[in-house]
Amino acid sequence: MMKRMGFEWNLRRLMAGRDMYQTTDLVPLLAEYGVHLSREQVFRLVTQPPQRLSMDTLAALCGILDCSPADLIQIREVRRQIAKPTASGDTDGPAVAPPTRRVHVRRPHGL
Repeated sequence: MMKRMGFEWNLRRLMAGRDMYQTTDLVPLLAEYGVHLSREQVFRLVTQPPQRLSMDTLAALCGILDCSPADLIQIREVRRQIAKPTASGDTDGPAVAPPTRRVHVRRPHGL
């Protein structure tokens, strides 16, 4: 089995613990730390786990919420079974569907 790591993004929970329920509440607080994000960017930051996060933004969030990076981001292992083919070509585990691919069908002009 292959190990894969994931994370939980706890920004919304930490904000609620400090009676901050509007994503727009963060805009001026981040600006005080020199982090200038639009309202839309802050909304995405609060509502979706970020795939990339600048260290300045992370430090500002920790300062605003009086927390550590470990409070904001909890790392966890994501267990996912990947079937490995045996010598006979069979898989020793649950079947895993191949990834889907987009296919374009082109017909001859005469049809």
